[in-house]
Amino acid sequence: MKRKIVYFFCFSCCFFLLLSGFIGDNKYFAISQKDVEFHIPKGYPKPFYNFKNNKPSPSGFVLGRKLFYDPILSKDSSISCGFCHQRIAAFAHIDHALSHGINGLIGKRNVPPLENLVWDNSFMWDGRINHLEVQPLSPISNPLEMNETIESIIKKLQRNNEYAAMFKAAFNDSVVNSRNILRALAQFTGLMISDNSRYDKYMRGEDTLSASELKGLELFRDKCAQCHKEPLFTDNTFRNTALSMDSNLRDSGVAAINGQMKDFMKFKVPSLRNIEMTYPYMHDGRFRTLKQVLDHYTRKFTKESGADPILVKGIQLTEADKSNIIAFLKTLTDQTFLHDRRFADPSGHY
Repeated sequence: MKRKIVYFFCFSCCFFLLLSGFIGDNKYFAISQKDVEFHIPKGYPKPFYNFKNNKPSPSGFVLGRKLFYDPILSKDSSISCGFCHQRIAAFAHIDHALSHGINGLIGKRNVPPLENLVWDNSFMWDGRINHLEVQPLSPISNPLEMNETIESIIKKLQRNNEYAAMFKAAFNDSVVNSRNILRALAQFTGLMISDNSRYDKYMRGEDTLSASELKGLELFRDKCAQCHKEPLFTDNTFRNTALSMDSNLRDSGVAAINGQMKDFMKFKVPSLRNIEMTYPYMHDGRFRTLKQVLDHYTRKFTKESGADPILVKGIQLTEADKSNIIAFLKTLTDQTFLHDRRFADPSGHY
């Protein structure tokens, strides 16, 4: 028995030593100047955030990546941005209806994916943030999520010699301040661009779609594209989709921000890119499947429901139509993006 314990201990030590070497000195995680070059994909509109005043650099990107995956940004150093925004789920929180925070607390909204953020002119489900560089402050300060202040984060980072060197390399200034923290995070998250799904390859003439997928694309353009506009698959608007208010969450959407009843239960139209990977769906994660989402939209709603005018009569879809649309939506899964080594966590935390 003792011999087995000794063998297990030796094996564990060797494993962790090898793992440490893999993480600390692996070219897989290295970032070059080419890795941080920003290009607008063909057919994409002009971005709202163009990096004009925050040009990405390898050192800035690496700093942003380290901050993104470091739980030091939370009050008790237990929750990082990457804890909820998981790479394999297009940086959403896979299979979780609501966000998870420090001390086991549960948030009030579903974690949105992080992709093509430079084309967003507002952030969060209710649009309360209007700039990419400011966006991290919302989850950082949320008492149900990271429950921290930027002032406290600055103090923690200032005590860390590794961070001092990284800030010096990224911004030629070893003094840690909020501006450079947020700029580094923007370099990392702003380059999360998804543009190489099977749909994209089909549009570029590099791939084909099945008969079901093509029929789904035709139906999608006829029934869904008014809100989910190609190629980003969102129009960045806020709409009431006739969802009943959750009696526990009591989330009224945009109206909770501006106090206007005309915006009651309006939430941001999300992008459908990588939608196959970002379940469950809607602002509160109430639907686990795409079929459930489509079932909801085929219902007829009364004007009293507050539903957006384009939804009042419901979207007419047969069961075959729904299957074809779902087949098409799965072509929006971008494996290149989901497995992009640039966005992997070098620390091995998650």
